[in-house]
Amino acid sequence: MIDERNTANWFSKPGDSIRAIMQRRNISAHDLAERLDDGLDAVRSLIDGSRQIDESTASTLSMVLGATAEFWLKRQENFDTAVNRSVVQVRESGHEDLLLRLPAPGQKARGKLSLERRAAEIRKRLVFYNVPDAASWTGRYGRLVGETDYRTSKAFASKEDATLLWLRRGELEADMIQTRAWNSENLVDRLKEIRKLSMIRHPQLFLPKLRTLCAEAGVALVVVKAPAGCRASGAIRMVDPDKAMLLLSFRYKRDDQFWFTVFHEIGHLVLHRANTFVDDEALPGDLDRENEANEFAAECIIPPLRESEFERVGPKRDDIVRFSVSIGVAPGLTVGQMQHRGMLEPDKLNYLKRTWDWSQINPATV
Repeated sequence: MIDERNTANWFSKPGDSIRAIMQRRNISAHDLAERLDDGLDAVRSLIDGSRQIDESTASTLSMVLGATAEFWLKRQENFDTAVNRSVVQVRESGHEDLLLRLPAPGQKARGKLSLERRAAEIRKRLVFYNVPDAASWTGRYGRLVGETDYRTSKAFASKEDATLLWLRRGELEADMIQTRAWNSENLVDRLKEIRKLSMIRHPQLFLPKLRTLCAEAGVALVVVKAPAGCRASGAIRMVDPDKAMLLLSFRYKRDDQFWFTVFHEIGHLVLHRANTFVDDEALPGDLDRENEANEFAAECIIPPLRESEFERVGPKRDDIVRFSVSIGVAPGLTVGQMQHRGMLEPDKLNYLKRTWDWSQINPATV
């Protein structure tokens, strides 16, 4: 991976300073949001660089985080100068069209763009991906999805656009979550407690607990609804040297699929260290490592020492519930494993699986 900070035109967002101070002073995103008119949306846009720091915002940042209002205004001014310089250099480098092809938030630019609009669209993408040039973008994201060569492709497939946007939104959400330093052993130590959370019915109750357990091991747990065209269920990535991201989409909105995805992504983190994995059935992946993560997840649900007992569980509600309680997981997870292994027909006992909708999920994602 390219170390973008070694490039001559690297820029640092005011949000980088905001995030560093929040981490150092143990100020949560919610603490800062209480002092801003737009709440968490304002915190998000300040951290991702899409919101300008004006005099009012600078005053609020000074009161909550420290430093003077003048410091924050100057921080914004320096950032704008650096980004504008990057835009000029991109246009002079011949990589302008590459960056304009990248997916970005908001309506897609169509037709012939004026010079001013082209500059604005380039700026939007540099800021959104937090990169100063095309080479840095390629080093960080260029081959995360599919086999597309982003250097030369004339157009992105919609599934790749959507997956890349979902992944980047996850990274931006992870920026708002404070964690301890990443430690895989600490994550493994918390697996037993994580398994127990599957017994809790409502996302509003289990997601905050799951987020806390992950943060204690250096993992920012993020839930982002997948945009149209993205079929990903989960992803992991090292977003900082000492911070991992575990990104979930709640794609199927069923407890067996959700918890299997959680354990599958934890498997990638524990077994495959700092690599990035996007689990999207529409995109190719490393089959060996996917199988390893699948096996890890299955063993998280059905402990190996209980495997022989599991194989004798009958396809009856009471037998499944009794066994599930004895191993400490929700019955829906046992049903899912039985169906996957051919012990139960796919249409049988699905009522034991818990299902949710986004009205239940959304309140727990912030």
